[in-house]
Amino acid sequence: MPRFSVIVPAYKVQAYLHECLESVLTQSYPDLELIAVDDCSPDACGAIIDEFAARDPRVRAVHLPRNRGLGPARNAGMAEATGDYLVFLDSDDTLTPDSLQAIAGRLKETGEPDVLVYDYARTFWTGETVRNQAAAHLTEEGPAPFRLTDRPGLLRLLMVAWNKAYRREFVEAEELLFPTGYYEDTPWTYPVLMSAGSIATLDRVCVHYRQRRHGGILGTVSPRHFDVFEQYDRVFAYVDQRPELARWRPLLFRRMVDHLVVVFARRDRLPPRSRAEFLRKARTYYRRHHCPTGPLPARVRLHHALVRMGLHRTYHLLRGTAALLRRAARTAVRLRRALRTGALRLHYRVQRCLPVRADRAVFAAHGVSGHGCHPGALERAFRAHAPHIRTAWVTGAGERGALPSGVRPLRPDTAAYWTALARSRYLVHNAAFDRRLVKRPGQVLVQTRRGTPLKRTGLDLRGRPGADPDVDRLLADVDTWDYLVSPSRHATLTWERAFPGAYTVLEYGSPRADVFQRATPADTVRARQALGVPEDAVVILYAPTSRAYRRTPVDLHRVVRRLGPRHVVLARAPHGHDGPLAAPSDRVLDVSGHPSVEELCLASDALVTDYSSIMADYVCLDRPVVLLTDDWEAHEAVRGTYVDLRACPPGAVARGEDELIDIFTSGHWRGSRSAELRTAFRRRFCPHDDGRAAERVVRHVVLGEPDSPVVASARRPVQTPAAPRLRAPLGVVPQPGSSRTVTESR
Repeated sequence: MPRFSVIVPAYKVQAYLHECLESVLTQSYPDLELIAVDDCSPDACGAIIDEFAARDPRVRAVHLPRNRGLGPARNAGMAEATGDYLVFLDSDDTLTPDSLQAIAGRLKETGEPDVLVYDYARTFWTGETVRNQAAAHLTEEGPAPFRLTDRPGLLRLLMVAWNKAYRREFVEAEELLFPTGYYEDTPWTYPVLMSAGSIATLDRVCVHYRQRRHGGILGTVSPRHFDVFEQYDRVFAYVDQRPELARWRPLLFRRMVDHLVVVFARRDRLPPRSRAEFLRKARTYYRRHHCPTGPLPARVRLHHALVRMGLHRTYHLLRGTAALLRRAARTAVRLRRALRTGALRLHYRVQRCLPVRADRAVFAAHGVSGHGCHPGALERAFRAHAPHIRTAWVTGAGERGALPSGVRPLRPDTAAYWTALARSRYLVHNAAFDRRLVKRPGQVLVQTRRGTPLKRTGLDLRGRPGADPDVDRLLADVDTWDYLVSPSRHATLTWERAFPGAYTVLEYGSPRADVFQRATPADTVRARQALGVPEDAVVILYAPTSRAYRRTPVDLHRVVRRLGPRHVVLARAPHGHDGPLAAPSDRVLDVSGHPSVEELCLASDALVTDYSSIMADYVCLDRPVVLLTDDWEAHEAVRGTYVDLRACPPGAVARGEDELIDIFTSGHWRGSRSAELRTAFRRRFCPHDDGRAAERVVRHVVLGEPDSPVVASARRPVQTPAAPRLRAPLGVVPQPGSSRTVTESR
C-alpha cells in the first residue's frame, strides 16, 4: 500500500501534462502511486499517460469511455486508489520539489490527521510567481491537529481540492464524492473541512497553480457557470442532514454570496445575455439560504443588497459610476504629480545656482534597508573622523528608525532631497545616484560598489541575456565618479576594465567589513538576542545571490530537519526577490528585511551562499563558509563570474542540497581544509581589511591626509557563543587560540 495516491484527471492539456506528471514522479519521496485519468480527451493526453505508465510502474492509466468532467474523473481515480492519503493535482499544475516529503513529514508530526492543508503559489504565463495571499491561515503555530471550530479561518482559503491531502479511510467513511458540473470543488471542500475529525496545516508552497493565458475552464464564457447554484444547494443540503454543522450556515451563506458576486462580475464567465438571468437566480438563492451573518463591511453590504434585490441594471450603473470615479481620481493624481514634479525641478535649478556647502555630505545605498553597506560604514567614519561634516541619508518610508542618531533622513523627491543633492560637497553611493542629478564643480562623488566583484558587472555584462547594460547611461554615471573605493587588487583591476573612467581608486579595504574587526563578544550576543536565537544554537546564514531564472535554490526546512534541532537558519533573500526564501518557522527565520547584514553575519556560525560577494566580507570573521553551486553552468551562461569559485572557494563546496547537508553533518564545514581555503581566499580578496578601511577613505577624501600604510590588526575576530562548543570534525580537538587570524593569514 503506497503512502500517497496522487490523482491527476486530464482533458485537453497535452501541452502541460508532461510537466505535471514529471513533477510527481521526480519527488524525493517515492512511496506513491500516480493515477492519471484520461477523461476521453480529444488530444494526445491519453497517449502521454500511456507512455508514462509504460516506463514507470507507479503510474496507473485510467481511460474513461466518454467525457464526464473533472468531478467524475476524480471519482474514477479515487475508485482505483490504494494509498493512505489522497492527493489531487490538476493536470496543468505541478507539485513543487520535495513537497510530498514535506507533506509526509507533517502528517507524521501531527498524528495522521484526516486532512492536511498546504499552500500554493500562482504561476503566471508571463513567468511571474505569486504566493497565496491568505497564507497566514496556514501557520503551524499552536496545537495540531485541530478541528475546523478551532481554526475557522481555513474557510477563507481558496475552496479547491488540490491544496490538501486526505486520509483515504476518512473519505470512504464519509462517502465523499465530487459532483458533476463547474465549481465541483465547492460541495467537496466545505463538507471535508466541516466533517474532518482532525485537521493540520503545512506552511509550505506544495503546488504551483498555473494561470494560463487562455484555455482555463473557469475563464471560459459559458452558461455552465450557472452550475454554481446547484453546487451550493449540495453544500447546504449536506449541512441540513447534519444538525451539528448548523453553526456554519452564516459563514457558508456569506461565502456563497461572495462567490456569486465574483461569477457575475467577471467578464470572462457569463454570456452577456445571461447576466440578468443569473442575477435573478442569485436573488432566489439569497432568499432560499439566507441567515443572519452579523455586521458586514460597507462594500460587502452593497453586494448583498444587489444580490438580494437582483438589481441587474442598478449593479451595472453603480459599477460604471465607480469606474468613472476611479478614472477621475487617477487623472487627478497624475495631474498633482506632474505639478509637484515641475515645482521640484524648478527648485533644484534654483539650488544649483547657490554655493556648494563644504560641510555637507549625502549618503545612499542600493539593495539594503536602513543604514548599511559601504556607504553606512563611511557615514559612521565621517561622523567619527570629520565631525564638522553634517551627514544625511537617503531613506525610504518606514526606514528612519534604522538610522543612527545624528543622521538626517532624506526622503527621495522632496525639496530637502534636491537641496542636499544640489549643495552638498560629498556624495557617497554604492550604485548610481538619481539619474536627474547634475554634478556640480566642487562636488566630490565617492563610489563604493556593493562588494567584491565575483560576478560579471559593468561593461562585462554586454551580451549577457537579461543583463545587457545601457552602455551610454553606465558610462555617463562613471564619468561623475571622483573616487572608487576598492577592497583588493582583484577588485581594482576588474572595475577599471568594467567601469572605465578618470576616477581615482582608493584600494583601502572593505568599509562594511570594518565592524567585523571591531566587534566584541557582547555584540554577537546582542545580535543573537535581537533575532531570538538560542545561545547554544548553530546558526547558519543563508544568503544566495539574485537569480532571474530560478526562485528557491534550496529547501531550507528539509535542511534543518536533517541537521537536527540545534541548527537554525537565517534566510536572507537577495534584493528584488519576491517574498521570503522559505516559509518562516521557529528554526528557519526570514531575515530578508533585517536592516543590517553585518549583524546577521555576527550572529551566525557559518555562511551558506553561492556566488554572492558577501563571502568576501564574511571571511574577515574567520568563520566557515560553504558554497552551494548546484546551478554553476546556468549561472555562468546567464551572468558569468570572474573567478571559478569551485577552484578557489572560501570553504567547502556543495553541488546540491544533499551534499550541503552532508557537509554539515560530517563536520567538513568547519574542518582544517575549510580553514586553509578560507585563509587563502582572505589573502587574495581581503588583504587590507584591518577595521580601518572607512577611516582611511575619510582621511584621504575629506581631511586630505596622505595615504596611510595598511597595518593588519593583531586581534582575533570575535566568535559566536556556540563556536567554542562546536566539536572539531574527524577527531580533532580544537585548542584555545588555534584559529587563524587575519594577521596570521598575511
